[in-house]
Amino acid sequence: QLDPENTGFIGVETFASLVHSHELPLDPAKLDMLVALAQGNDEGQVCYQELVDLISSKRSSSFKRAIANGQRALPRDVLLDETGLGFYKRFVRYVAYEILPCEMDRRWYFYQHRTCPPPVFMAAVTLTQIIVFLCYGARLNKWVLQTYHPEYMKSPLVYHPGHRARAWRFLTYMFMHVGLEQLGFNALLQLMIGVPLEMVHGILRISFLYLAGVLAGSLTVSITDMRAPLVGGSGGVYALCSAHLANVVMNWAGMRCPYKLLRMVLALVCMSSEVGRAVWLRFSPPLPASGPQPSFMAHLAGAIVGISMGLTILRSYEESLQDQCGWWVLLLSYGTFLLFAVFWNIFAYD
Repeated sequence: QLDPENTGFIGVETFASLVHSHELPLDPAKLDMLVALAQGNDEGQVCYQELVDLISSKRSSSFKRAIANGQRALPRDVLLDETGLGFYKRFVRYVAYEILPCEMDRRWYFYQHRTCPPPVFMAAVTLTQIIVFLCYGARLNKWVLQTYHPEYMKSPLVYHPGHRARAWRFLTYMFMHVGLEQLGFNALLQLMIGVPLEMVHGILRISFLYLAGVLAGSLTVSITDMRAPLVGGSGGVYALCSAHLANVVMNWAGMRCPYKLLRMVLALVCMSSEVGRAVWLRFSPPLPASGPQPSFMAHLAGAIVGISMGLTILRSYEESLQDQCGWWVLLLSYGTFLLFAVFWNIFAYD
């Protein structure tokens, strides 16, 4: 009725009257966003497909352009001013302010967030790591410096240069840990940083980033520290942490998480201390060992993956990665590294 010529567009005035006279109880937040989209359109028209995308909670580039151009600010107050929220909604708001640097993105995430699917990847990885650690601890009766037990290093999950033909070890080493300290550090960061990141960016992006850090860690060790084994999920953990910290630094003015400078310093100190401890255990072990101790290069490789590939993933909230040229450049670089590492493992070992 409003578009008799079937052009797919209606004017802003017609659209505004339609919104205010509509019989269905639409979400007020989405109504504000729809009006912002309409008034941000250069031709003063609203596309039918854009209308459908926004109502169905599908983020569109037109909406982001309308907000970015500043042609109309949404009239609501910031999320921090909302009262009467339940515990879960308060947690979602906390996640939004922890992860996202833009108030528009935070509001969009808060109003369209759904509990399904839940952030199961990081929880499942952490739970598996704890179960594996408890099983080996009970079996060997050793809870610290487990790598000094010869039976522990014979596990089919540990990456070892002598067993590199068993390709699954390049990933499964993430379930094994040196002791309580390393497990506790990794588990804490995975739950505190990984779970909020997965809630915002989804299981596919965060699982890809985590596993890319894990795989890059083992392959880097196989190239740079060819005699050393490897245990622990530090490659994936440092990929997540470095990506998040880099995102905070790049969007420092827009981040609204409390005490961000203090928390940044504490995170860097803790991560640096963990790397220093790994270096110390590698070159100056406190106990005599039958062979080389686990390498620390996975920490550095994970951090590089996070700063490069991870930063691109976290900066593109609700946008298609395949539409970004930078993403393909990083993916090609990572693929080239994987190919080089595979050939290195085939031909460079004696």
